[in-house]
Amino acid sequence: MIPDYQRAVIITAPGGPEVLSERQDWPVPRLGPDDVLIEVAAAGINRHDCNQRAAGPSREPNPVPGLEAAGRIVACGANVAPERLGKAVIALTDGGSYAQYVATDQHLALDLPDDLDWIEGAALPEALFTTWFNFFELMRMAPGETALIHGGSSGVGTIAIQLLRALGHPVFATAGTAEKRAAALGLGCNAVFDYAAPDLAAQIRAATGTRGVDCILDTSAGAHIVQDLAALAMGGRIAHLSAGQGKELAVPLRSLMARRASITGALLRSTPLDLKRRIAADLKQRIAPLLGTAIRPPIDSTYRPSEAAGAHERMETNRHIGKIVLRVRE
Repeated sequence: MIPDYQRAVIITAPGGPEVLSERQDWPVPRLGPDDVLIEVAAAGINRHDCNQRAAGPSREPNPVPGLEAAGRIVACGANVAPERLGKAVIALTDGGSYAQYVATDQHLALDLPDDLDWIEGAALPEALFTTWFNFFELMRMAPGETALIHGGSSGVGTIAIQLLRALGHPVFATAGTAEKRAAALGLGCNAVFDYAAPDLAAQIRAATGTRGVDCILDTSAGAHIVQDLAALAMGGRIAHLSAGQGKELAVPLRSLMARRASITGALLRSTPLDLKRRIAADLKQRIAPLLGTAIRPPIDSTYRPSEAAGAHERMETNRHIGKIVLRVRE
C-alpha cells in the first residue's frame, strides 16, 4: 500500500543548511499518465539543491530538493507499461528526491545497472544528463575531439571524465588541490592542472601539442574566461553550468573572434521534457552498458535525511571529491 503522506526534507525559508527540516506529513506525489512513482532508496546531493535552499521554498515549484534518485518503481501512470512495476531504476527528477517517494517521467527513469548499489546509482543521473547535454547537445562534440573540465573532482566532473574517456575522447581537467588533481588523474585524465595557475592556458596548449582543446565545461561562472579562450582550439566551444547568482560575463571579443569560438550554457532542470527524453534515449543506448564498469561514481560521503543539513554543509565546503548522497532508506 502506498501511503497518502510521507517523510520528506523541505526548505522552510531562504538561508543556510539549518533551514532544511524533515517532515513526516508531506503529500506523496500524484502521477500523470506518463509518470512513475519511485520508492526512493538514495538521492544525490547537487550544488543546485544548495542554491535552491539559499533562495528559499518559493524558488522552485517543489520545496523538497533533490534532482536525482535511485529506487524501485511502485506505481505507474496510465501510459506506462505495467511490466515496469517493481523495476530498480536511477532517475532524473524535477525536484522532490529528498523524500520516501518521488515521481518522474517514465523515460527519465533508467534501469539500475546490476553492478551498482543504490548509493552509486543515485550518484549518476544528474551527472550523466548534464555531461551528455552539454558536450553532445550544446557543444556538438565530434569523435576524437578533446575536452577540458573545470572541477574535475566534482560529482559532474568525475562522471564526465569517465564517460568521455570511455567514448574515446582525450580529457583534461582542473582542480584546486593536489588531492583533487590526483583523483581526477586517476579517473583517466591525460593531464590535470591547477585552475589558479597564472599560465593555465599555456600549460593546456603545451599538453595538447599547442593545438588547444575543443570543448570546455565550465562550472566556475566564467572565472577563467580569459584563460579558457586562450586554451581553445580553433572553432572551440565553452559551455557554462553555473550562472554565478546572475553574474555578468565579460568576454574578450578579440580572443573569441580569433578562435572562432562559441560560448553557450543552459539550465538542465528547465530544459523541455522532449529534449530530456532524447538525452535519456541516448544514454540508454550509448552509456548504460558502460555503467558499473567503465563508469563508476566515486562516493565522497553519505548522510541520512535527518542529516541533510550536514550534507549541504559538506557540499559548501568544496572539499568533497566525487558525490555526496542521501541514504533515504537503510
